[in-house]
Amino acid sequence: MADPQATILLVDDESDLLRLWKLRLESSGYAVVTAESGEAALAAFAAHKPDVVLTDLRMPGIDGMALFEAVRQYNKSIPVIIITAHGSIPEAVEATRQGVFSFLTKPIEGAALVGEIEKALTLSSGGGDRPNERDAWRQDIVCQSPVMEELLSRARLVAETDSTVLIRGESGTGKELLAIAIHKASRHRNGPFIPVNCTAIPETLLESELFGHVKGSFTGAVKSYAGLFQSAHNGTLFLDEIGDMPLHIQVKLLRVLQDRQIRPVGSAHPMPVNVRIISATHRNLEEAIRDNAFREDLFYRLNVVSLEIPPLHQRKEDIPLLAEHFVELLCEKGDGQKKRFTPEAMQILVEAPWPGNVRQLYNVVENAVALATSPLISESLLHDAIKHHQKKILPLSEAKRQFEQQYLIQLLQTTQGNVSQAARLAQRNRTDFYKLLNRHHIVPSLYKE
Repeated sequence: MADPQATILLVDDESDLLRLWKLRLESSGYAVVTAESGEAALAAFAAHKPDVVLTDLRMPGIDGMALFEAVRQYNKSIPVIIITAHGSIPEAVEATRQGVFSFLTKPIEGAALVGEIEKALTLSSGGGDRPNERDAWRQDIVCQSPVMEELLSRARLVAETDSTVLIRGESGTGKELLAIAIHKASRHRNGPFIPVNCTAIPETLLESELFGHVKGSFTGAVKSYAGLFQSAHNGTLFLDEIGDMPLHIQVKLLRVLQDRQIRPVGSAHPMPVNVRIISATHRNLEEAIRDNAFREDLFYRLNVVSLEIPPLHQRKEDIPLLAEHFVELLCEKGDGQKKRFTPEAMQILVEAPWPGNVRQLYNVVENAVALATSPLISESLLHDAIKHHQKKILPLSEAKRQFEQQYLIQLLQTTQGNVSQAARLAQRNRTDFYKLLNRHHIVPSLYKE
């Protein structure tokens, strides 16, 4: 039996057929939205966000294929079923080659109609779960923008596979939340989700933390330790900031991905592991490969599927939703008094640049909620909070890169572009120093008088 939460958009310029199909689908438990033209369908699509679109091929104005193209631009994972007359079957066959889910020929039997809808919902839900169960995997990701809905649809589809996933995005965009969502939608959902921040663990301990060690394998190893790979067995291991992983650990990680087994530090015996790997980075890994800071072969192993989370300023439609969600959470944690933004305050939030993304938005809302003395959060409170949080705290790797670049520029300014003298001051050989300059795209001749 269908779940009434599944919404079907029916589009046909024949009102009698629309009423007939609507009654048939509603009797099977679906929520149905109808439109008598392609133009009306586009408005209904934006308003109701249907799970499946069922449209006639030939209509005045925006026809079925034009509607399909519009839906695909919004969200490629929503199935579109084309309805056609017998004479236009060749066109419908060509449509399926272009990505249309399927086509039905008039007159349509009720059982065939419901059966095709069920097949389409199985595709869009990634396995035919009930909609409330489908939504549970993504419940912590608050969004309504087309770009995020498209991303989540792709994440839902890849979750059903065992492919390694690389999540890219600026700091503060919510890469770990997306990794958790993929885990919840995967066959590993009943296993553990183990997050590892590759920059938070000292390099000397990272190998032991990941792969474990045996007692006595190094000074301080007073007992054996299983390691995070073994802890994540039959689950998901999330490697955050993978771009900062040391090269010698990268070699060992590559071997694990190839052999599906680990070798603890000090052990001669490999151990099999069944772990889904999801990694994340804010760095440009292709650039790191060119700088010999990241292994190309490991990159291809990790980047089987790439998902990029857009920065907050590229999905402004999500800002009101996120801000209100954060206010609700913070008020529940606090005195329980409900607060809301004035229209002017919300406008400030929407128009702010948010270099720190969702994390910065949360901090600003938290600040404003704490300082609000009435149920209304005013624009003056937000001005102060945004100004306070405007200076972005950089990730360590980016701070190091900026420092290194400024240091090199200062050296060349001091030595008036003399590379040999600058290299001596930096206590680096000339060849290495040139590599550093090239990495930062610094031209020494520009600093000569």
